Amino acid sequence: MTKNRLEAFSDGVLAIIITIMVLEFKVPNDTTFESVLKLSHKFLSYILSFIYVGIYWNNHHHMLHTVKHVNGKILWANLHLLFWLSLIPFTTAWIGEHHFASFPMMLYGIVLLMNAIAYFILQYTIIANHGKDSVLSKALGKDFKGKISLVLYIIAVILTKYYTVISGILYIIVAIIWLIPDKRIEKILDEEN
Repeated sequence: MTKNRLEAFSDGVLAIIITIMVLEFKVPNDTTFESVLKLSHKFLSYILSFIYVGIYWNNHHHMLHTVKHVNGKILWANLHLLFWLSLIPFTTAWIGEHHFASFPMMLYGIVLLMNAIAYFILQYTIIANHGKDSVLSKALGKDFKGKISLVLYIIAVILTKYYTVISGILYIIVAIIWLIPDKRIEKILDEEN
């Protein structure tokens, strides 16, 4: 099986996820600066989640460049990732609406953690299909960024009950870690060619 349908479907789902998030913004009833300021929590949660969806889209795109063919396991692992990504708009709206309250922030973190786990599963499903000497396997190496992200998410989820601000900072740190361009896959692909 080729990967074209997998890529197209995934891109479509990610586009819909971003659309759903932006549709959560309601136009203020009046035309004052204060009315826009009241939306600041929603806007901040949207920015963070938009960045996260963008990171997943970008990394998914790079990862699929290493894929030569897909099987049913890869398709299901990809759907598993898309399921968890599709929950981002719900938790984004919830943390924005309730000013980053403890339980919504905890659920937001759990969704982020599950996205990371689902991405990890997809990576290793691809490696299982393509072999330990595959481009993706070589590019991942020890996958420090992936492993530290999981640890930071777990710490952040645990801390939400007591230190919601620190949890939010940890979510931002993970996003920053992944915003730094990851050249592993591009480097290996260049070496292979």
